[in-house]
Amino acid sequence: MQISFFSANSKDLVVHSLKQFTLNPTVSIVILNFNGVKYLKEFLPSVLATQYDSFEIIVADNGSSDNSLEILSQQFPTVKVITNKQNEGFAGGYNWALKQVISDYYVLLNSDVQVEPNWIQPMVNLLQSNPRIGACQPKILAKDNPNIFEYAGAAGGWIDILGYPFSRGRVFDICETDQQQYDSVAPIFWATGACMMIRSSLFHELKGFDAHFFAHQEEIDLCWRMQLKGYQLFACPSSVVYHVGGGTLAKGGRKVFLNFRNNLMMLSKNLPLSELIWKMPMRLGLDAISAYKGLFNGDLSFFMAIGKAHFSFFGYLISGKVKRSKNTKPMKSFDGVYRGSLVWQYFIKNKHHFDKIVTKPVHN
Repeated sequence: MQISFFSANSKDLVVHSLKQFTLNPTVSIVILNFNGVKYLKEFLPSVLATQYDSFEIIVADNGSSDNSLEILSQQFPTVKVITNKQNEGFAGGYNWALKQVISDYYVLLNSDVQVEPNWIQPMVNLLQSNPRIGACQPKILAKDNPNIFEYAGAAGGWIDILGYPFSRGRVFDICETDQQQYDSVAPIFWATGACMMIRSSLFHELKGFDAHFFAHQEEIDLCWRMQLKGYQLFACPSSVVYHVGGGTLAKGGRKVFLNFRNNLMMLSKNLPLSELIWKMPMRLGLDAISAYKGLFNGDLSFFMAIGKAHFSFFGYLISGKVKRSKNTKPMKSFDGVYRGSLVWQYFIKNKHHFDKIVTKPVHN
């Protein structure tokens, strides 16, 4: 493979990447597990069948109370296991686990993902080809219906100008049929936490995930901060995995709370003040409309979860825990940003597919 080193935003970035470059980089596949013994038994065999010269599999148990550790010991003795005494969520759990892992590249892999044998090499090739690429993701298809993109990432994450995340192949709750329409390697705004390959040194340079998020959208926040450091993210569709996922979980409760709260937290951290002062009121208003729509449709738990998310967000602001990113940039300066309103396109203009909304992707 021909390796091309493109100019980066700083000399440090080039030196950092050159130091990490090797012809056969090591890859640590790290699976965060919390009471997921069912998924470990079903999907670990496919991960063990990975075809790559220098990889290891690590299960980081996040305080499970089921028999995960027993099953791992009995049925998967070659898998390295590290154990945490408590469940610190996706963000805190990975921060804890990856402090103990030394490798060139990390793959953060959900326990409910089935992989193909050659899924690692294409992503390694992509990261090796360009030192500006900080992370990438494979194409994510639904395990139970492999002709359909899966909710959590699909063919690469985008975001609209108001901070609503969507993907190539998934807009809000609509997942498209995979007809190879997104099979090109392309820059994206965020890579899914369900299956992300990231430079290990970059993960630690950014101090990992923001543990305040606990779970949901912490990977988007990390990818945003990655881009502020001068890195890009890419979709690598020649690598394919199959995800059970949680995109079909009932609305309401903790999932809705975390999604709405964490999205506001992410915007408060990463938007330049010139954008934050008008986007935040608009987002709060749109959230309120969504909440009351749920209430009028009889979904009280959805309404209450959004209200709780807003109160929690304001508490986050008042507490002084907000760690504003340095050198923030306008959203339109990044790849993978739709420069219009996803809400308008989806609910008013009735456009539910990515390629109907983003007709001409802008690459910076």
